[in-house]
Amino acid sequence: MAGPLHGVRVLELARILAGPWAGQLLADLGADVIKVERPGAGDDTRHWGPPFVAGTDGERLSAAYFHSCNRGKRSIAVDFETPEGREVVRRLAGEADVVIENFRVGALKRHGLDHDSLSDLNPRLVTCSITGFGQDGPYASRAGYDFLIQGMGGLMSVTGDAEGQPTKVGMAVIDLFTGLYAAVGILAALRHRDRTGEGQHVDCALLDTAVATLANQALNYLVGGRAPGRLGNAHPNIVPYEVFPVSDGHVIIATGNDGQYARLCVILGAPELARDPRFADNAGRVAHRRELIPKLCALTLGSDKAGLLSRLEAEGVPAGPINAIDEVFADPQVIARGLRIDIARPEAQGGTVPGVRAPLVLSGTPMDYRSPPPLLGEHTDEIMSALGRAAGSAWRTSE
Repeated sequence: MAGPLHGVRVLELARILAGPWAGQLLADLGADVIKVERPGAGDDTRHWGPPFVAGTDGERLSAAYFHSCNRGKRSIAVDFETPEGREVVRRLAGEADVVIENFRVGALKRHGLDHDSLSDLNPRLVTCSITGFGQDGPYASRAGYDFLIQGMGGLMSVTGDAEGQPTKVGMAVIDLFTGLYAAVGILAALRHRDRTGEGQHVDCALLDTAVATLANQALNYLVGGRAPGRLGNAHPNIVPYEVFPVSDGHVIIATGNDGQYARLCVILGAPELARDPRFADNAGRVAHRRELIPKLCALTLGSDKAGLLSRLEAEGVPAGPINAIDEVFADPQVIARGLRIDIARPEAQGGTVPGVRAPLVLSGTPMDYRSPPPLLGEHTDEIMSALGRAAGSAWRTSE
C-alpha cells in the first residue's frame, strides 16, 4: 500500500542531520526524496565513523551516522558550483513539490537556487530552509551547530548536576527537533498549496527550536521571574521524580500525583512520609525536596532493582530501569513494537542494513521502509535519464 505522501517529490539539498532527518521522515511517509550530493565526497556524515556499514568484501558503505538519517532516498551526485549542475538542480526543482536546504543565508541566492528564483520556475513549490539562526536577525549570517545551540538556547543551563559542568544531551536533539518541526511546516505548506495552488517558504532555525522546546522551563522563568538552574536528574516541578539508588544500581521513580506518592511510601515501608504535612502534596514536596529525597534514598537502598520495580509496577507507581542501548534493543516491548528494522542491501555484509523505524504507526497508510540509505550517486543515471539529459560535466556517479 502506498504511503500517505505517495506522489510527493522532495529535492533534498541538505547534509548532516536536521535537513536529512526531515527528508527521511517524508520518505518514510512515502515521498520520493532525491538527495543531491557533492560528487566524490557526498554528505559529510558518510565519513563520520567508525563504525561503518561493511560491504560484502569488507569495504565501507558509509558511516552508521549517515545510515541513521538517509533511508528511503535516491542519491544524485551533482556539482552545482558549475552552470550545468545548477541547471540540473533547477530542472529537478521545477518538477518537485518540496525543496529542503540547509545552506547559509544567501548562499543559494548566488546560484539562483533560492526560494524566489525557484518559485519563478515552479509557483507551487514549497521550500524549507534550515539554518542556525533563521533568515533574519543579527545572527543570521552565522553558522549554527547543535552543540553551540544547546548552549545558546538555554538547554545546557538546565542539564547536568548543579555542582558540575553544564551538560549537553547525548544526541543532537536540537537538530532532531528542528528536522521534525521542518517536516511539520512542510506538511502544513503542502496543505495550503493544495487549497490555494500557492507554494511558500518555511524558515526553520536551530535557535528558534531550542527556545521553543524549553517548554515548562521557559514558562517557569516567564511566570516565576527566576531562571531555573541545573537539578541533575531531578524535576523542577514534580517531587519525587528522579533517579534513586538501589542495592544493585539505580532506578527511576517518577510519581506524577499525590496518590502515586502515597503508594510509593507504603511500598517503601514509610507510610508516615505521605502523612507528613511537609510532603502531603506536590507543592510541599517541591519546597521541601532537600529533606524528603535523602529519606527516600535511604529506603530504596534496602531493595534490589528487580524487586523494587516489580512492587512499584504492581501498585501503579511509574518507575523503570536505566537501560544501556544494547538493553534497549533487547527489551521485549521494543522488540514487540518492531522498532529495529532491517532493509535489504545486497552490497552489505549479510544482505541487509539495520535501522530504527519512525515512531509513527498509521493504520490506513503504513510507513514505507522500501529502500536503504543510498550509495553516493547510486541513482544519478536513473534520475538524469528521467530528466531527458545525457551525462555531462555537471555530474558523475561515485566509484
